[in-house]
Order: sequence, then C-alpha cells, then structure tokens
Amino acid sequence: MSVLVITGTDTGVGKTVVCAAIAAMLREQGHRVAVLKPAQTGVAPTEEGDLDVVRRFAGEVTTSELRRYPEPLAPEAAARRSGLEPLTPGAIAEEAVRLAETHDHVLVEGAGGLLVRFGPDGGTLADVAWSLGAPLVIVARAALGTLNATALTAEVATRRGVDVAGVVIGAWPREPGLAERCNLVDLPEVAGAPLLGALDEELSDAQAPEFLAAARRGLSPRFGGEFDAVRFRGDSART
Repeated sequence: MSVLVITGTDTGVGKTVVCAAIAAMLREQGHRVAVLKPAQTGVAPTEEGDLDVVRRFAGEVTTSELRRYPEPLAPEAAARRSGLEPLTPGAIAEEAVRLAETHDHVLVEGAGGLLVRFGPDGGTLADVAWSLGAPLVIVARAALGTLNATALTAEVATRRGVDVAGVVIGAWPREPGLAERCNLVDLPEVAGAPLLGALDEELSDAQAPEFLAAARRGLSPRFGGEFDAVRFRGDSART
C-alpha cells in the first residue's frame, strides 16, 4: 500500500495544486492514482471543489470526498453548524485503505493545517497519517514567517510518530526576495526533511500541458520530476 498524506502549514498555501501536481506526475508514469479529500468546506454542493481542480490538471484519477460542508470553517465547526455528521480518523483511514486495494498510490489531502480537528473527538490529519503508517508531505509558503509554521508542523508530526517525507513550496514567486531565497536553505533544516519541490505561483490558471511541465520541473524525482534543490537554490540566488 502506498499512501501519502499532504498537509499545509496553513490554509491557502497551495495544497491542492501540489496534490494535483504529484497526481499528474504519478499518472504520467502509468500508475493508478486515487486522491482522497476527507472534508471539503466552504463549497456548495454544485460548486467546484478541490477534487475538481485535481481532475482538471491530473486527468483520469479516482477521487473521493467524504464530507462537504457549506461554510468556510474548520471541519469540526463546519460539521457542527451544518448539522451534518463529522468525520473520524478511522473513517478516513478506512477509505484510504479501500482505495489502496485498487490503486498504486493514494494521496490524502487535508484541510488547513495538520492539527485541524475533524470532529468533537479531536481527531486530526496527524492521527490519519499515524494510523496508516503513511509519510507526510508538508506544503509551505515561500515568504517570511514560513520557518516557524513549518518547524511546528514537522515537530508535532514527528512527536506523534509520523514520518515527514519532505517539504514542497506551494507557490514560488517569479521574483523571489531575500527571505524567499534564504528559506530555500532553512526550510529543510527546520523541517528535518528534504525540500522536495517548489511549484511556480499562479499555476491554478495554467492549462493541463503547461501544468504537467511545471509539475515535472517543480517536483523531486521521488514523484517523477526533475527538481534538484541544490541547483534550484543556485539558480534562485542569481535572480
């Protein structure tokens, strides 16, 4: 079973774009890929959700959404206010295992950060990753302030027995400043895990072929890409 859990240091850091990029690269290699979004919040039943974005960029991948809550809140609060049933880590893990039976790779995309609660029992994405024995990819910002959030996420994951596979920068700016360039060195240091990619900003507006090329360029060979952290740091230092 090959399950990968994808979390962010916060909301809006590019988790869905990173998830779509990893799915697109794995699919290009001929793998059967499934993407699980346990809880989608702030989206009406007929509106486009994160899994629609994944399908638009990655193509024919299997997708599964367990709950959809209309208000843009953390899953626990959204479930409570809507009167809809909350999720548990056990239910999420069970769905991931079910998908893994017929797919080579299952990507589990969280909502917000690692410790966002799914329900009143306090279950989080960290519990899901631990129960599955799945590695964790942290999607981080490039800018000032990202080091603390990344360090906190990595530390709590490690303390809870979750393996941090690495960090991916969700939106690398066209014109990086001093903080962004320094963070290329410091992010893997504070995370205790390698930098596995940096995706171009504004990829959500790309067409599928352009997106695939950017995914290949911006993701590590671990996912089938060509990203080299040392070379990327050198190129960025010259911009």
